[in-house]
Amino acid sequence: MERFYASSSYSVFLLVWTNAANTFFREIRPRGAFNIPRDGPVIFVAAPHHNQFLDPVLLAMEVYRETRRRVSFLIAAKSMKRRTIGFFAKLMSCIPVVRAADDAKPGTGRVGLSLDDPCTVSGVGTKFLSEFTPKMQIVLPRSVGSPVAEVSQVISDTELKIKREFGGENGKGTSRIREKLNELKTQGVDGLEFKCLPFVDQQDTFRHVYQRLTEGACIGIFPEGGSHDRTDLLPLKAGVSIMALGAMANNPNLKVKLVPVGLSYFHAHRFRSRAVIEFGPALDVPEEFVEKFKQGGPEKREAVSKFLNLVYEALKTVTIRAPDYDTLMLIQAARRLYRPPGQHLTLSQVVELNKRFLHGYSVFKDEPRLQILLSNVLKYNRLLRDLGLRDHQVPGAQRASWKTLGLLLYRVGLLSVWSIFALPGVILNGPIFLFASILSKKKAKEALAASAVKIHGRDVIATWKVLISLGVASVLYSFYAVVATILVVKTNAPWRWRLLTPPLTITALPAIGYAALKFGEAGMDILKSLRPLILSLMPGQQQYLERLRIMRRALSNELMDIINEFGPKIYDDFDKARGFLTAGDPVPMSSGKPGLWRRNSGAAAVETQENLLAHPMNWLDERLFGWSRSAGRGTSAWAGPLPRSRDISRAPSPEVSDDEDTGDYDNVLGILRSDADDGHLTPNRARSRSLHGSYADLQKLRMTGAQGQSPHWPVQPGSPTEGGPHRRERRASLSDGVTVERISALDPQEQFKECTEDINNEIRKNKPSVLEE
Repeated sequence: MERFYASSSYSVFLLVWTNAANTFFREIRPRGAFNIPRDGPVIFVAAPHHNQFLDPVLLAMEVYRETRRRVSFLIAAKSMKRRTIGFFAKLMSCIPVVRAADDAKPGTGRVGLSLDDPCTVSGVGTKFLSEFTPKMQIVLPRSVGSPVAEVSQVISDTELKIKREFGGENGKGTSRIREKLNELKTQGVDGLEFKCLPFVDQQDTFRHVYQRLTEGACIGIFPEGGSHDRTDLLPLKAGVSIMALGAMANNPNLKVKLVPVGLSYFHAHRFRSRAVIEFGPALDVPEEFVEKFKQGGPEKREAVSKFLNLVYEALKTVTIRAPDYDTLMLIQAARRLYRPPGQHLTLSQVVELNKRFLHGYSVFKDEPRLQILLSNVLKYNRLLRDLGLRDHQVPGAQRASWKTLGLLLYRVGLLSVWSIFALPGVILNGPIFLFASILSKKKAKEALAASAVKIHGRDVIATWKVLISLGVASVLYSFYAVVATILVVKTNAPWRWRLLTPPLTITALPAIGYAALKFGEAGMDILKSLRPLILSLMPGQQQYLERLRIMRRALSNELMDIINEFGPKIYDDFDKARGFLTAGDPVPMSSGKPGLWRRNSGAAAVETQENLLAHPMNWLDERLFGWSRSAGRGTSAWAGPLPRSRDISRAPSPEVSDDEDTGDYDNVLGILRSDADDGHLTPNRARSRSLHGSYADLQKLRMTGAQGQSPHWPVQPGSPTEGGPHRRERRASLSDGVTVERISALDPQEQFKECTEDINNEIRKNKPSVLEE
């Protein structure tokens, strides 16, 4: 009965928070879900902890969706005491962890360091004997980096010994503290403020974790300790290493696996942002570390330290780490300039590119050529900012014409239509957004003041936006239901309608809010596309747009040259290492069975993005104002987006890989799939003959040749898929006499020139007049 209750409560939790997360985030994309073990004890080690209580929600959602396994997270005991957080944490069977920092108390007086011994702390007006005991910790203020040290001996009220000097054995922390002490002394202040941290025995927590792992359960932990909004990982706590080694030391038959999980957000604190959850290969716990752990003493500490290093190295492979925010923004700006020909990057590929660009930057950041490129990227960004444009809008900006004016007026009208559709929901749900925005910022300020590692406190904003919205929405919708019922009663409506009004109102309001959300997104996309049109119509602005296009083209070409020059120095198999960006990359299938919590396939996340009304501008813009051949051939609004031709007239809508600041609004409702998704192109969707499209087709041919069949080739008779909805007869040969089997047998590793020369020779033999014509 207890197990049934736990399973039911977990399902209720996921039902509520899955809807909340899918509303807050525009897109949640998993990567490497096949790495999740289907059975046995597992510890999910997740980082960076950028989104407080939403991080475990997203991780639990994806694990349950893929494997139906439930994850119990370690959570601060302080958070368990909060009414709302504690309620949901109990539904997830979370394990409370007492943290010394949660019970920190200000110390009396001020402290400094002995000139002779950096491990001796001296005090002025302090009460060390009453405030400290051995094993407690002393923490200094944020002005010196908030260093922490364990107290080894309390000598008197004004002197104590610490186990190791502040900041580690390298002496950097000590030097910084002494500099600050000298600075304060010139101001007439003697010493630094400090706090007392109690000693916490975590044995009960570890025993609870050991028991869950012995039962074959899944444990989730964020080894950085607390949430933060820094661009790099915080130092990992040793708890995750102790849990894995300790569980196997207590039970020799137990085989614990650790799965590194990287959480990447595109502006995590903003409504309708994006998230990528990446699962790395599972780690086995080395037996030699377990044996050392059993011995205790120095061997145990060595085993814990070495295994923690392995965990850190594994996390580095699934996380985006930058030394500071400016570097991260610079790298993302450079990455936006990079686009493989004919390819629209998925959200997962954007994350992978960010990681590789940061890796390359960390290795070659002192190269003069790279420094010049990054300097020019900054200039390009400043020019974009001055004109109020985004990078993805630059290639599509066109010379002013009467059609530009017509397109502007049309989009203004379309914006008005979508605004009218969104207005009722905006008015009804306005108080929710207002309260969530104000109170979440207040909570962020409180969290920032109480933390030594946060920069802006943005890591708590998203969580509080969701929690406040859930609370306010329930109260507000109840109020609307009461008001609606009163109005129905006053109109002397029949009792049947009086009784039905409250449930109908409660049911209709979320639907109205969701409709307003989708219509509002389409309207925001249109609004952001107006500025390039306005600029192109303004006298004198065309020269700036042309300058931007030239600058962007030059930067993109220089970036490609640098990648081609320095890439092979990082990756021995450089061409293969960047193969994840080749056109025609298949989306891996999901490992679970279809159901309420699972997608049909890995492509299902894309499936909902390329559907009915993918964007209202795509169809009418092309039919009314399109210069390209797509307008002439009849672009289908129901068939999804087409490859961009060379002379397309309309400004493109934002894409995932173009601009993470705001996200795209290309998708309003998701119902029908694109015709191209099944691997066949219909006659009315003939491919554009642009250079990009040709290159993409060539790459697809070369990359799929190894599998013996191109995804766009018809099925051979007798194949497993024969008789499907798109069955077509395959001709024995092409018009030039070269057999299809001969083309499919080409070696994909062979150079293009050599393989085409062989085919041309065969063509000359079979039909000499073909090449002469």
